[in-house]
Amino acid sequence: MKLLAPSLRLTIVLLGIAAIVSTFFDTATHATINPFNFFGFFTMQSNIIVVIVLAVSAFVSFSGRHQSLRLVLARGCATTYIVITGFVYNLLLAGLEGGVSLAWANTVLHVVLPLYAALDWLIFNDRSPLRWNELWIALIYPIVWIMVVLLRGATDGWVPYPFLNPAQGYGIVALYALAIAVATVIFAAVIWTLSRLNPLRSPALAEIR
Repeated sequence: MKLLAPSLRLTIVLLGIAAIVSTFFDTATHATINPFNFFGFFTMQSNIIVVIVLAVSAFVSFSGRHQSLRLVLARGCATTYIVITGFVYNLLLAGLEGGVSLAWANTVLHVVLPLYAALDWLIFNDRSPLRWNELWIALIYPIVWIMVVLLRGATDGWVPYPFLNPAQGYGIVALYALAIAVATVIFAAVIWTLSRLNPLRSPALAEIR
């Protein structure tokens, strides 16, 4: 049973890598691909983040070591980002034109990985409760991402999503940016709360905090 979590994580990591790489080369067959644009989407970045974090988590478990507090925090943040990706896509963007053209890769990036990350966080007990005074850390990446997007929109005109296009006015863009920040806090708060509600959590891990 100890190998179940890392084995599942490594399987998901390989599946995620396959979906990202396949999407990259599939996109390249349709048009000249700009890596900065391709990897500029929140979807791609959140999937890459969760793949990296799950890979590290899997190898730590395979080595027989405990998940460190920093790694658990990274998992909490990565889970927050990928769940936001899945929630927003499936609620607002599913079925619309654009995005990932490979159907199986689209499902992996927008459904499988977000769903697995959420279930992994809920089911497996190799994590300790996250400190509430560290919740702000989950905001660092989205804020940096928004700043880079706005900078690119103002300079080379590229934006990953229309609602962040400076052409519609920075007041509107600021409202969307604020909405993203608020959504991140809400989703992170849920993840932080769930880190404390797992009835299967080991008492030894609870004592760490």
